[in-house]
Amino acid sequence: MPAADRPRAAGRALMLQGTGSDVGKSLLVAGLCRAYLRRGLAVRPFKPQNMSNNAAVTADGGEIGRAQALQARAAGVEPTVDMNPVLLKPATDVGAQVVVLGRVETHADARAYHALKPSLLPRVLESFHRLRAEADLVLVEGAGSPAEVNLRQGDIANMGFALAAGVPVVLVGDIERGGVLASLVGTHALIEDAERALIRGYIVNKFRGDVSLFDPATAIIQARTGMACFGVVPWFDDARRLPKEDALALDSAPPTTAKTGIVIAVPRLSRIANFDDLDPLAAEPDVDLRMIAPGDPIPGDADVVLLPGSKSTLADLAFLRRQGWDIDIAAHCRRGGVVIGLCGGYQMLGTRVGDPGGVEGPAGEALGLGLLDVETVLAADKTLLRVVGHEELSGAAVHGYEIHLGETGGPGRRRPWLRLEDGRPEGAVSADGRTMGCYVHGLFAADGFRHAFLARLRAGRFADTAYEAQVESTLDDLAVHLERHLDLDRLLAGA
Repeated sequence: MPAADRPRAAGRALMLQGTGSDVGKSLLVAGLCRAYLRRGLAVRPFKPQNMSNNAAVTADGGEIGRAQALQARAAGVEPTVDMNPVLLKPATDVGAQVVVLGRVETHADARAYHALKPSLLPRVLESFHRLRAEADLVLVEGAGSPAEVNLRQGDIANMGFALAAGVPVVLVGDIERGGVLASLVGTHALIEDAERALIRGYIVNKFRGDVSLFDPATAIIQARTGMACFGVVPWFDDARRLPKEDALALDSAPPTTAKTGIVIAVPRLSRIANFDDLDPLAAEPDVDLRMIAPGDPIPGDADVVLLPGSKSTLADLAFLRRQGWDIDIAAHCRRGGVVIGLCGGYQMLGTRVGDPGGVEGPAGEALGLGLLDVETVLAADKTLLRVVGHEELSGAAVHGYEIHLGETGGPGRRRPWLRLEDGRPEGAVSADGRTMGCYVHGLFAADGFRHAFLARLRAGRFADTAYEAQVESTLDDLAVHLERHLDLDRLLAGA
């Protein structure tokens, strides 16, 4: 049999599990995907269960977590639904939309989802094995921490998956938050013997200062647990240049360097979604992007108010009004300011939003902000597709994706913001041209469009920023950073 016709042997796999949430697992997996790709390996990322309202659309019209899309990019492949077979999208404080293999399957509160998990494990394993069959290495990302042993029964995100799939594990501890020795030793102590047997060692992440100061700690951890250290990773400051998945990143982001130029104010909605739409704007040297915290007013010096996506449009529209932001936006418009709405934010800019079937929460409807002559009716069918097109005013090319419930119509649609490749008009622009909205996420990543839009507001150094190229170079830099500080040969040997 010719070599090309022989079945491919299943590749190796290695799982990174954190001692807590937000320890940097997603970034490490992305960097390792790029590092091993640069070594000539076929790499695939995988996360059995994710919880995020920042999603990406795959080529076949499914949705997965934004982090897995970035990891796929780092691995040099198109994202697929198999890379994140279970995605939980919180809609309320106690309930979430359950997305399985890219499609909404149900809504569940925590207790109902806990009962559902055992039935999901076989499908998670099928996705994993499909990826493993096409790869030299599958890098698996856990969720939360395996130390949460009160939630261990039915687990599909950490050790439950690792045991079922027979995948070795590397623990990741975050020294930035303090207590990294206790978190590593404590995690090792809390898990079961069969789970401990899967652990190949650990990584200490986000170290600031002289890494050699941690040397005595490795001996202590070795004595307590027997675990080997694969390396101590110093803080990677350029991580801010990469798309974020978790809204926690908005809370923990350091203050931005003071800028002069165009001020874009973004109200921090309670169910903010797909906020990586903002990253290309934040990357511009002459843009001052400000996240407005609940309780704070929208600044009077804002040139643009941008309403981002939301997982619960009606709930966030009410939340916006409780902050008094509707009054601030009306004053902003009287001063001649520009208002943008993306997806849920676009829906809020219309005259009315209705949810007769209760697809995003309790059934009901509310008046919108009335800045666009459109209205939205939410429905159970979700639109999931990638799109390309151009802006009507400038002719500049755009690309992105739609991921939303419901349809928006009305007279304002006769003045579309965009025209898609198939000729379909998309979005709406107000009669005075100063308010606009659409369903397309990611459109500001198109350099030509972003530069044209910003130049209409004020002159600046916009032509110098190439956002997509910046993401690629940052992934390369991250791979080099990990090559320098981790023993990648030993990691691969442990897989």
